[in-house]
Amino acid sequence: MAQQETQQETQERADVDEVFRVETHGIDPIPDAERHGGAKDLFWLWFGSNLTFTYVINGALAVAFGLSFWQATAVVVLSALSFFAISAAGLSGIRTGTATLVISRAAFGTRGNFPAGVLNWVVSIGYTIVNTVVGTLALELLLAQSGLADGKAARALALAVTLVLTFAVTLWGHATVQFAERWAAYVLAAGFGALLVFVLPGADTSAAPAAAPGLSGWSLAFVVMLAGPFSYLPMPADYTRYLPRTTSLKSITWTGALGGIVSSVALGVAGVAAATQTDMTDAVAGAEGLLPGWFRPLFLFLVLGGSVTNSIITLYSSGLNLQVLGIPWSRARALGISGAVTAAGSLAALFLADFTTSLLSFLSLLIIVFAPWGGVFLADMLMRRCHYDADALHAGCRGAYWYRSGYHPAGMTALLAGLVFAALTCDSELWTGPLVAPLGGADLTLFGSVVSGLVYWALARRSLPAHAPAA
Repeated sequence: MAQQETQQETQERADVDEVFRVETHGIDPIPDAERHGGAKDLFWLWFGSNLTFTYVINGALAVAFGLSFWQATAVVVLSALSFFAISAAGLSGIRTGTATLVISRAAFGTRGNFPAGVLNWVVSIGYTIVNTVVGTLALELLLAQSGLADGKAARALALAVTLVLTFAVTLWGHATVQFAERWAAYVLAAGFGALLVFVLPGADTSAAPAAAPGLSGWSLAFVVMLAGPFSYLPMPADYTRYLPRTTSLKSITWTGALGGIVSSVALGVAGVAAATQTDMTDAVAGAEGLLPGWFRPLFLFLVLGGSVTNSIITLYSSGLNLQVLGIPWSRARALGISGAVTAAGSLAALFLADFTTSLLSFLSLLIIVFAPWGGVFLADMLMRRCHYDADALHAGCRGAYWYRSGYHPAGMTALLAGLVFAALTCDSELWTGPLVAPLGGADLTLFGSVVSGLVYWALARRSLPAHAPAA
């Protein structure tokens, strides 16, 4: 008996979510006894992870699409408000104690969730690659300027360092991720604050574009700016599943949203301001040219740090995603697959393709996947008022979310409708939908979420109460 108690105590200590201890939980529900923290933790998570140079690039792209300073700034601010929806979606994690892509089984069915899970994993890895490449390019430039390395050797070394920093924190897991995001936020906020001080005063706020941006310019700007927040839709519960059940919707919505809004707006506006002063085709080099010489090495460290903090949360969630897809490994082992694919993709982006073109193409196509998926997931969450049968989410064919042979017809139909609409109205380097020209060049892929959400509501509004437990 004493030996059994000792073994149980050892297991309980191993399961504790602590900094610099490898997290043992994956998508399994977090027991109430192991839950900890508060809503304020979400502020630092979303604030730190969004202090990434990608938003500077996105803000510059808005100007490249023909928008003036104030028009582009309006797009940056309005797009950032979507963090309220992202943060509110975290309530599902508090209620169920599991990851977002487990909870989405309620909307798509246990088997129907699989293709959506594959698509989300691919896109999340793609976004990790984008951030890894941005950080690598910054570190490569720093190595070259310092004389430590040059050419392909500098790029390879920079990529290795960026990947190691990202993977090490992610491997330790949830507690270490939150710890790293908080402390990185202190440093990055000070550094990017200085960047704003240097860049913003020189912005040309009075110049009007040579030609009106039109529907095409406006829509593309919104697509690019919303790509960042929308990419988090499969993740909110991953970072709220450890919070106590008593944590309120209001508290997590406001704290998480404010974190994402403050950082994304500040850096997005910095990108807009920089684009009115210099050529931002090579965004890192363009922004660096606006800074005093003594600050330039620090700026490159900021770009690297911001890229790593953003990559950490997307790579962490990708490990949970693989468990959802049925990889019979622990979270830490499954993470190795995501890490290997990220490394391979980053190598290809850095050595085999033009990065600026690849970035624009990727961000333009990102919404085709995330908008319709998010529309269904958020509609399902609202209709259920975030009440799920937590056991049924993990019960497979024995649970309420098996529906018809593992597929929820309403969820699959709505997702397909949204994907078709988004594909027909997408305007990107890789694909232009047949409806773009009749619409005057407008890219309406964002409305794929509205289409999928409305279709899901129409098909599922009478059946959902049978699958949702009483409040």
